[in-house]
Amino acid sequence: MIRVHIFCEGQTEDVFVREVLGPHFQRLNIWLNPIIIRTGPQGKGGVSSYGKIKWQVENKCKEDASAWVTTLLDFYGLPTDFPAMKAPGDSITRAKAVEEAFQNDIAQPNFLANVVVHEFEGLLFSAPDAFSDWFDEPGVVAELTQIRRGFDSPEHINEGRETAPSKRILAVCDTYDKVAHGSLIALDIGLDAIRQECPLFDAWVERIEALGARGGA
Repeated sequence: MIRVHIFCEGQTEDVFVREVLGPHFQRLNIWLNPIIIRTGPQGKGGVSSYGKIKWQVENKCKEDASAWVTTLLDFYGLPTDFPAMKAPGDSITRAKAVEEAFQNDIAQPNFLANVVVHEFEGLLFSAPDAFSDWFDEPGVVAELTQIRRGFDSPEHINEGRETAPSKRILAVCDTYDKVAHGSLIALDIGLDAIRQECPLFDAWVERIEALGARGGA
């Protein structure tokens, strides 16, 4: 069995890995182990500095060299000391540059860098209809669908303080709670639909799938 450790920002991503990604990869004989990054006060999850993330990722790569290590980090809100954060271009181009620089800086043979463009909530725009089972507010699905139609893909919904995916969801539905709703809505949407709508996310899933053919790290 191939083992893959996935460093996550918090509880929502942890559940997403276990409940949405896990069953898919189990069928491929790939076991996923989500690890919540501990960088905040009192050891809470969160991304406070690149140095703290790098230390945890490198240690895991070295202590379990027979497994793979990857990340599920939001590009939106990454610490400013992340490699290549000042790269030129639009936000997707910059996110790709950050991911490449992250890969090169860790420089471990069993590491696969990954950032979510632009954040976890962007994946939920893959199927706005899924919100209907969780919120009774009139117009929620229609407004989220209208937002989605304004972009080439959910991954193009941008990184502004008021226009990032989570901010747009909260503007439409102020009772949305990431921990309470995020992974459940993603589960309702389903991995196949998310992959179809989010090509950068899909490319990361494909990289993990390909590990099955390569064997251990």
